[in-house]
Amino acid sequence: MKRIYIVLLCFLLSQLSSFSQSIVKGTITDSLNVPLAYANIIAQPQDSLKRIKFSITDEQGRYRLELEHVTYHVSVSYMGYAPYHFEIDTKEDTTRNIILKEQENRLDEVVIELPVTVKQDTIIYNTDKFVTGDERKLKNVLKKLPGVEVEKDGTVTVNGKKVTAMLVEGKKFFSGGTKLAVDNIPANAIDEIEVIDNYNEIAFLKNLVESEEMAMNVKLKEDKKDFVFGDMEAGKGNQDFYRAHSNLFYYSPKTNLNFIGNLNNTAEKVLTYKDYFEFQGGLNETFKDGSTVFNTVNNDFLQLLDNKDVIKSENQFSALNMTQEINNKLNVQGYGVFSNNKDETFNQSLNQYNTFNELKDEVSQAQSTFAIGNLNFKYLPNLREQWEFKTQFKKSHAENENIINSLIDTTNSRYLTLQDMDVAFFSQNIEWHKKATKSHTFSFAADFVFDKNNPNSFWETPDPILEGLIPVVEEPVYRLNQIKETKNTNFNVYFKHYWVLNKNNHIYSSIGNTYLKQLFYTNDSQELLDGSINNFSGSGFGNDLVFNLNDFFLGLNYKFKTGIFTFNQGAFLHAYHWKLDQQTNIVKNKVVLLPSFLAKIDISNTKRLQFNYDLKTSFSDASNFANRFYLQSYNSVFKGNENLENELYHVFRLGYRKLSTYRGMMIYANASYTKKLHGVENTVNYQSTNQYVSVIMLENPSESWQIRGHLKKKIKKINFGLGLSYNGSKYLQQIDNTFETNKNNQTSINVSAKTLYNNFPTIEVGYRSGIGNYTSSNIKSEFVTNEPFLNIDYDFLKGFIFSFDYSMYYYKNKSFNQTNTYDLANVSLYYKHDDSAWSFKLEAQNVFDVQYKRRNSFSSYIISDTKTYILPRIIMFSIGYNL
Repeated sequence: MKRIYIVLLCFLLSQLSSFSQSIVKGTITDSLNVPLAYANIIAQPQDSLKRIKFSITDEQGRYRLELEHVTYHVSVSYMGYAPYHFEIDTKEDTTRNIILKEQENRLDEVVIELPVTVKQDTIIYNTDKFVTGDERKLKNVLKKLPGVEVEKDGTVTVNGKKVTAMLVEGKKFFSGGTKLAVDNIPANAIDEIEVIDNYNEIAFLKNLVESEEMAMNVKLKEDKKDFVFGDMEAGKGNQDFYRAHSNLFYYSPKTNLNFIGNLNNTAEKVLTYKDYFEFQGGLNETFKDGSTVFNTVNNDFLQLLDNKDVIKSENQFSALNMTQEINNKLNVQGYGVFSNNKDETFNQSLNQYNTFNELKDEVSQAQSTFAIGNLNFKYLPNLREQWEFKTQFKKSHAENENIINSLIDTTNSRYLTLQDMDVAFFSQNIEWHKKATKSHTFSFAADFVFDKNNPNSFWETPDPILEGLIPVVEEPVYRLNQIKETKNTNFNVYFKHYWVLNKNNHIYSSIGNTYLKQLFYTNDSQELLDGSINNFSGSGFGNDLVFNLNDFFLGLNYKFKTGIFTFNQGAFLHAYHWKLDQQTNIVKNKVVLLPSFLAKIDISNTKRLQFNYDLKTSFSDASNFANRFYLQSYNSVFKGNENLENELYHVFRLGYRKLSTYRGMMIYANASYTKKLHGVENTVNYQSTNQYVSVIMLENPSESWQIRGHLKKKIKKINFGLGLSYNGSKYLQQIDNTFETNKNNQTSINVSAKTLYNNFPTIEVGYRSGIGNYTSSNIKSEFVTNEPFLNIDYDFLKGFIFSFDYSMYYYKNKSFNQTNTYDLANVSLYYKHDDSAWSFKLEAQNVFDVQYKRRNSFSSYIISDTKTYILPRIIMFSIGYNL
């Protein structure tokens, strides 16, 4: 496989000069020699078997066409100007400058059907100009659009910026996340893709609120409206593996319906934990300015949704989305989601503690079931006012069985952990936005959230457990029980006034209040063999805490623009009042001023430099305030600290983005630095692997920094990419009553080359490399990962699609001089005739039947090197039917 990889890399490089093409370039200006940015140049070949070529001028009016040695009819168009036409048949590079004349009767829209249209913050892609007709889903279409990228987890970026809201026909697709859309919307239903930068759901707030949101709106073909469409697929594989999937869609001017269903035991996750979190919704982004961060602990086991590295898996998923326009003022949207997952995992770890090493085998069986319901009423009495009423509930249940075998020196221990958890969540919020006059706009929101969860745990072991830390009665088998319950009630009100002094000067004022009430209860005990209970409450265990926090705040921001510069500076004043009700009552008050600053330089529409500074504050979860012990795990006891206060930290961010269509180049880079002034950190005391953990407030306890950069450059018909990433952190921690400084540095690089030829396989070859350096106490570890990869997609013989992806992992733990190399590959062959609704697919996952993956991780006090076992080779044949 290495030889094939090297041959393909050399082949790609050779293609830079092997395909016979000529470059036609120049500038497009008006009669006064003013450059016309975003003019469209379309080259139509006289040979109908050749594909259309097109270009868009950059800020300087420059264009660049790469043409084959055939005759082209070239059309140049720009809104408000008369089209310009000429024919060209060139055998060598040519420069041709073009002057457009203004039309006497200007049109609002350009009549010529353009591949790409740029209008201020909006890019419109006419997908028919980019696709071949063999694409299956939205993600296959998006990958062929210039500047658009789709990651394996469903994340979509446009010119380096992440898409945060997915719309279909102007309405949210479920919660607005991208994964469900890119994996399920059929490619043959798509007409246009709109990308809207600086997006805001409230149209008249767009130029008032600094938004980092980006929306993608999928416009459907006319023949897919007022009509049910979609597809169904079923597959059977070796060793009883199976997969069934269905998508059904109905769109009309007033009614939209979407259904998605999936059954599989191949570890395919329709919904990730990130998507699940996005389904929890919340208020509009405008109400998040100056807000306090509340670090509520999420004990929800549903993070297992992200676990694809399993040895067994069963997944059931269904989702229904509905949008109904009652009249031209009232819209109703709702969705329901159901998921049931069963996974089994197996990990083998080498854990480095301060004074010893541990070999650990861990087998887990987890089941999680959840249901989410959402109902949203949107009322627009006129174009200057909008109301929203949102209701959401969530119900979930999760169970987890975990067996650990631990070996330290010659001592072997075995622990069984059983956990079950029920979660109930309910939220209700109301939003009101009104543009009263040209100068004054108002926003108001009220939000109520309630959630309750009870993660109960049971531990069993024949070995001594937490010796010296818990008051156990000596028995042949130890059985420990924990009952835990948390309840969170949150009520927020927020009012904001936007005062537009003039086009370049705005003043924003805010007033609001947040009330948070948390109940935290624990009860730990030992279940004796005779059936009696040894309760630990007499030894300092057991919590029954009520934590109340009120945050009243005022905010003022002044935003002004001068030339290419935009500045937004302001501050929020928070008056905190919190009360702890447990064995002793504690009442505290505190006033905190949180300044913020933004400086943005719009060098051009395609080049921006931005700096942000914020002083932020956060409060810990109620469990960190609990002043009595409770069990955290089979080897950990925790006690909170009732004297904790709010954390305070500086956040600096610098970002740069540049796009040059003329040079075929895209650059984006960002850097961030976070410095905690007052922070909450763990303090740990060890007894072998047993840990007594607590928390303390420290001055200047930690700092972290991150640098990321990405460069893409198109040279002829090959896209080259270079990505760099660096993450570092340093923080204080008290270990065995001694303060230690822990350090974490991770560096990665990603280089790639991808072909863009027509009627030729799309081949991407690349190389990823990562280095991790960890220092915990006096222990230093270094891990190196190298990963060459290869991806091939080939549409051939009218209806066949061949896909192949391959990665070779080289992993080395330098501290123990251990290495591991393995290859992962997946391959598929898909066929569908143009005139048939039936499709067929043969695929193989984990082609080389690899048993496990290797990875490293770093926590507050443990450095781990882990083998994670995965599903065996799967060979599956599927049949699909398109409606």
